[in-house]
Amino acid sequence: MENRISKPRILVVDDDREIRDLLSQFLQKHDYHVSVAADGAAMWAALNRESIDLIVLDLMLPGDDGLTLCRQLRNANNLPIIMLTALGEDTDRIVGLEMGADDYLAKPFNQRELLARIKAVLRRSPSPAAANSSTHSIQSLNFEGWSLNLQKRELYRQGDVLVPLTAGEYELLLAFLEHPQQVLNRDQLLDLTKGRTLMPFDRSIDVQISRLRRKVEPDSKNPTLIKTVRSGGYIFTAMVEKH
Repeated sequence: MENRISKPRILVVDDDREIRDLLSQFLQKHDYHVSVAADGAAMWAALNRESIDLIVLDLMLPGDDGLTLCRQLRNANNLPIIMLTALGEDTDRIVGLEMGADDYLAKPFNQRELLARIKAVLRRSPSPAAANSSTHSIQSLNFEGWSLNLQKRELYRQGDVLVPLTAGEYELLLAFLEHPQQVLNRDQLLDLTKGRTLMPFDRSIDVQISRLRRKVEPDSKNPTLIKTVRSGGYIFTAMVEKH
């Protein structure tokens, strides 16, 4: 029987046959199972046919584009998504993150950088088996009527109302809960959540914080839990209880 933990399944969605073939060969050499799709219809067929651990999703596709597919995927599940965007299209990258992508990479890209991004996202999105085998003594982190279950990687409001989080949102919230009432700048947050250095004009953290605020703040336009510190970064203001 194959081990999903040691050999994750990657779905590459790109209408360029050469890119599909190159990525398939490269990722298979690095011990991944790889499936490919040329458009949205083929992507959904692959998802219905097999269990996928992460999607590499191109922005420019025939039919439904990558942003539309990303939104549809996020409405259906929390499957990790790495978006491929055109070089210099910062707006598309930001919109992709707002739609729920976990990371992005501009074309043309280095295959090894994509591999590093895949590994980082999968580390933030362990399989259910890996989550169940966790031996952390702390089961949850609680704040202001909220509870973050560390074993299931799930957020609950008022004890039993599940609020879905993407892998990136989970890691960002966890970083805040592990450093409450401390000012964290963008470099620190990006290192804590993605394990990579902030690039010039990288707004991914700001976008993720905006998404997270919409889920946990009573009024996301006037945040009280995750406050912006002028020229400093962000601070999580609530007291956190460990259980």
